[in-house]
Amino acid sequence: MSGGGPAVRAGAVRPVETAALALEARSLAHRYGQHRGLEPVSFTLAAPGVVAVTGVNGSGKSTLLRIIAGLLRPSAGEVTLTLGGRAIVPAERRHCVGFASPELQFYDEFSVAENLTFAAEARGLAGRREAVAESLARVGLQSRARDRVNELSSGMKQRLRIAFALLHRPALLLLDEPGSHLDDDGRAVVARVVEEQRRAGLVLLATNDEREWRLGERRIELRGRGLGDPA
Repeated sequence: MSGGGPAVRAGAVRPVETAALALEARSLAHRYGQHRGLEPVSFTLAAPGVVAVTGVNGSGKSTLLRIIAGLLRPSAGEVTLTLGGRAIVPAERRHCVGFASPELQFYDEFSVAENLTFAAEARGLAGRREAVAESLARVGLQSRARDRVNELSSGMKQRLRIAFALLHRPALLLLDEPGSHLDDDGRAVVARVVEEQRRAGLVLLATNDEREWRLGERRIELRGRGLGDPA
């Protein structure tokens, strides 16, 4: 890729110019078999900011985030992510998008730090030790770095999912049900991370929890009927 904006590459661990990030969806939709997982939705977003995605169970909140992250191809419509004025194709979005979801699993027999180090190596990050230490500190898990994942509570595993998403300092942070299994201290961590990312880029929160969607200054409400209803 060429052009006048900042390069997007594996190993880029740095803040981004917030004005350089834009996200646009045009009649974006997805079907699972005979049922609709995401009814058509359109929006235009730009950094900096925090946007909450709400809707009934099955309306497509998780599906929308997976499509944006480049993990799922939509059945219809398109979503465009631009950074520095250049469109980032789905296959390359992992370099500038951080995604935490309840489905994210780790190697139970590895330590917390080992799991993140493995992820950093897979991403080709430079300064892996520093990146791991920073992401753990941001979610309050630095004291658990040597603990095996199977020793963690469900709330601590949720913090680890968020640390994983923060590992490469993404321009776009996608958090699917970020408060899942978290106590008040954990929710305070989420609020702090969201506020930090608000200044560093763009955050999308998929949630129906009022304590979480109120962290956003904008809200996208999906009006799908859920997977139990035929399209």
